[in-house]
Amino acid sequence: MRTARLTIDPAFTIGPVDRRLFGSFVEHLGRCVYGGIYEPDHPEADPLGLRRDVLALTRELGVSMVRYPGGNFVSGYRWEDGVGPVGDRPRRLDLAWKTVETNAFGIDEFMTWAAAAEVEPMMAVNLGTRGVQEACDLLEYVNHPGGTQLSDLRRAHGAEQPYGVRLWCLGNELDGPWQVGHKTAEEYGRLAAETARAMKLIDPSISLVACGSSGRGMPTFASWEATVLEHTYEHVDFISAHSYYDPTDGDRASILASAVDMDQFITEVVATADHVAARLRQTRKLKISFDEWNVWYQSRVQGDLDGRGWVEAPALLEDDYTAVDAVVVGSLLITLLRHADRVGVAAQAQLANVIAPIRTRTGGPAWRQSIFHPFALTARYARGTVLRTEPVSPRYETKRYGDVPVLDTVALHDEESGELTVFAVNRGTADLPLDLDLRGLSGLHPVQHLSLAAGDDPDAVNTEAEPDRVTARELPTADVDGDRCSVRLPAVSWNVLRFAPQP
Repeated sequence: MRTARLTIDPAFTIGPVDRRLFGSFVEHLGRCVYGGIYEPDHPEADPLGLRRDVLALTRELGVSMVRYPGGNFVSGYRWEDGVGPVGDRPRRLDLAWKTVETNAFGIDEFMTWAAAAEVEPMMAVNLGTRGVQEACDLLEYVNHPGGTQLSDLRRAHGAEQPYGVRLWCLGNELDGPWQVGHKTAEEYGRLAAETARAMKLIDPSISLVACGSSGRGMPTFASWEATVLEHTYEHVDFISAHSYYDPTDGDRASILASAVDMDQFITEVVATADHVAARLRQTRKLKISFDEWNVWYQSRVQGDLDGRGWVEAPALLEDDYTAVDAVVVGSLLITLLRHADRVGVAAQAQLANVIAPIRTRTGGPAWRQSIFHPFALTARYARGTVLRTEPVSPRYETKRYGDVPVLDTVALHDEESGELTVFAVNRGTADLPLDLDLRGLSGLHPVQHLSLAAGDDPDAVNTEAEPDRVTARELPTADVDGDRCSVRLPAVSWNVLRFAPQP
């Protein structure tokens, strides 16, 4: 039987884990808002219409930050429609998803929800159909203390204190022809730079995200980033990256290796940003905001949109996630952690119902999808500093990505507690023995092995009737021999291996 090996030494570090890596995303799309986080007639709704059961699951998921209100939706959004008395708010056509937007849920409701969910809000501004002034107006409404028309309007709506939003996206996916207000890199770069400059005049404490490519496969990838950053580098703090992985074709070997593509995507964006920095004589290293990522059965999308009129909050993109999908999500999280030195923000898309870890039935219960578990456990146990490791692993062949390692892994050391956590994915169809050399962290002993294994039932999904069919299970901890230990990773599995100092 083939064996993998991993040597761990705390002297070799990548960087500390930023809690913003465990972000999520709420867009006015399908039932993410209406029937997801907000449902006034639901038995679990609070006086403001927020679903308490979804709030509880959001906190359990460990979400640190939530991006709002889009997504494609933001490129045609008028933020003023979503403030003030709900009865006075206009109904609008949403061109992004071809639905009717009631605006019953808006800026103030989202900020109230974010406080209740204990998450940091990340706002996006509309640079598709709007521009500098509208972005500044929204920032003034949200962050200015008072004494101006828009800040006093917020106070009149019940929010005496400013919301203090620190993270702002300068539009969304404007490289994409599907985007309302689609622009060339030159057009977007100039607009983003002017918007960034003006917004920081209002509030210099904010951090800004420029739109990178909406996918590594875009024909303008890399040239888009280079042009946009030529305009914006000195004004922004992050460049965005978006990536989704579609399992529809049934090529399980390739979908399990999706993190190989994410890893290369990050490396290429970093290289492009650093090239621009060198040209501009900038010493500051720009970070990536990977603010849309997930497994998504994208080939089903057109079927959701065809043959439907203009309706409110239809069920869209409500993928049922399998055990294999959960292993893939765990591997994508490993990749984000492994780039903790350059990825400072990340947001899984989306939070509820729409390609989401949380599913709900309108008027009924909420439950955890399979992908809920790797996210929740990674958010819980990924603490401290990411360590640089060089695993030795068997390899296998894939159609999409060629020859890839069977083992995908990352290690973190929490200096405060002394604990070591190893996240490991076995992409193979057979159990994988893993030998760990802990000579640099002597005195540790294994305390827990959690595993979400898809090998026996790869297509299993969680449903309202069977909400716990796919979850992480306790397995025997590693066998220890001095500073070495060995553990068996089940076939097609995502694993958490936890070690602690001897009591």
